[in-house]
Amino acid sequence: MKRFLLIILLGAFWLSPALAIDPDEVLEDPALEERAREISKGLRCVVCKNQSIDESDAMLAKDLRILVRERVAAGDSNEEVTDYVVDRYGEFVLLRPRFSPKNLVLWISPIIMLMIGGGLAVYFLRLQKQPDIKVAPLSAEEQKELNRLNKDA
Repeated sequence: MKRFLLIILLGAFWLSPALAIDPDEVLEDPALEERAREISKGLRCVVCKNQSIDESDAMLAKDLRILVRERVAAGDSNEEVTDYVVDRYGEFVLLRPRFSPKNLVLWISPIIMLMIGGGLAVYFLRLQKQPDIKVAPLSAEEQKELNRLNKDA
């Protein structure tokens, strides 16, 4: 019985993103629906921020899903649909930003930060190296004092 409940629970979690799409939104043609779902997975819900419109329950996400399906049904290509939504809502709506001169900093900054971090790590590791310290042998007087302290302890 526990296994059965676990399977049902896991199934519910696995299907949860699909619950965002209402049955009345689904296109009749499975090929067009698949295209619309693929486009929707790449578009960000501007209300939820880090969810695609395919996963979001927000009303704006529903409107965007309907818009995407209308454009797909009208015969637009995937890129034309994406461009239409980006023109309307800005490039923020893309979950994966495009590589363009405007977004160059966004794409290159992780590499730059990694290089800076690596350089700082090397710098601080080199500072940690201890120079070889040469210790002078004890004088006769210091040796006597050391022996006296060891006997007292």
